[in-house]
Amino acid sequence: MNVILTGATGMVGEGVLLQCLANPTVKQVLSVSRKSCGRKHPKLKELLVDDFLQLSADNPNLKGYDACFYCAGISSNGMSEQEYTHITYDTTLHFAQVVLQLNPQITFNFVSGAGTNSSEKGGMMWARVKGRTENALQRMGFKAVFCFRPGLLKPDPEQRYVTGTNKFMATIYPVLSLLVPHCTTREVGLAMIHVAEYGFPKTILSSKDIRKAAEKGN
Repeated sequence: MNVILTGATGMVGEGVLLQCLANPTVKQVLSVSRKSCGRKHPKLKELLVDDFLQLSADNPNLKGYDACFYCAGISSNGMSEQEYTHITYDTTLHFAQVVLQLNPQITFNFVSGAGTNSSEKGGMMWARVKGRTENALQRMGFKAVFCFRPGLLKPDPEQRYVTGTNKFMATIYPVLSLLVPHCTTREVGLAMIHVAEYGFPKTILSSKDIRKAAEKGN
């Protein structure tokens, strides 16, 4: 399986990248990002672009892939709904459309988040926008679309791109995991690989579903 990955310099994307590089099912990974992930591996190629909206369907570098693991994202803190929509909805949908045109049989895995609102309504702005994005992706005509909604996340010890807040959360993960939905970035990566290859009974995966899919892919 050949995989396109975004977000390799973020916590989720880097965790997924590590699993792709380690898993024999994945033959090649193309990391599409604004900056290099700083890793070298025989499986890994990088396509550096300043803006995903600059990508078009005449880009041969994006052709020949079986799955796209879209892990790029940004916190909504301090952002207006218009700004957050531009990054989370407009940019994601443009990228997805380009990838789909070049790879009509591709599976698209999208990292959303626990609390995402499929009704596109509700009080939390980010949840509405994420829900709108999920719904639009489901209508685009991919071979399959799986939306990942992890809650509390624990990074892999080998990860480099973990912020101070996430480092702190990792230290108290054993306690918090008893109270809230949880999984590890390793499990997200294993689950993404498994559902891209074999499918899954649900198109929206909670932390519990992610762990279940990861067990099957381990």
